[in-house]
Amino acid sequence: MQLKNLKTNFLGKNCIHYKEIDSTQDEIWRLIENKSAPSGTVVYADIQTKGKGTHGRVWHTDEANNIAFSFFVEMNCNIKKLEGITIKIAEIIIQIFKEKYGIQLDIKEPNDIIYKGKKLGGILTETKVVGEIVKYLVVGIGINTAKERFSDDIKDLATSIKREFSVDVDTEEFIVEFLSHWGRFLLGHFCPIGDTSCMKEFSDGDERSVEKGRL
Repeated sequence: MQLKNLKTNFLGKNCIHYKEIDSTQDEIWRLIENKSAPSGTVVYADIQTKGKGTHGRVWHTDEANNIAFSFFVEMNCNIKKLEGITIKIAEIIIQIFKEKYGIQLDIKEPNDIIYKGKKLGGILTETKVVGEIVKYLVVGIGINTAKERFSDDIKDLATSIKREFSVDVDTEEFIVEFLSHWGRFLLGHFCPIGDTSCMKEFSDGDERSVEKGRL
């Protein structure tokens, strides 16, 4: 499918939507392993049955119209170049909600989006590394925009945009806005493969000793 009003060079140009999937993050990794999708591919879903959070936790996306998406960028940079990348992603999310909806959210480091101490969203940032060189950056973002039902174990710890502000957030519009901000950051920070504005593409590396990690 195509995201409307997308103005990036390659981010989101290939977008895959599922009504239901186990995990958008896992699907991105499957696409990478199978070499079946280009850099910048986005996967988003209405429902995730096994959404991934940090530290092996499950991220619940059991109601439609919440934000659950993942994307990957093919890289060739030192792992140190990505220090602080998760916080930068969180800052972009905060900025979008402030500018587009007039909502002030906060960041709980290293990777949570919160409002009045309750969790609204989270970011999962993973990499594939050869030596100290990052080959793939995979980012997953989950935000409770419309969720209204919370299980007893999290009802006092989590909330949603709808619950707190009675605001409707369009998932595709948010993804497009995020990718636009993220694309500008990438161009200013490093040059990913697939961006035609780059001076040259990165060289291929030896991927026989790939390690997978999280930032």
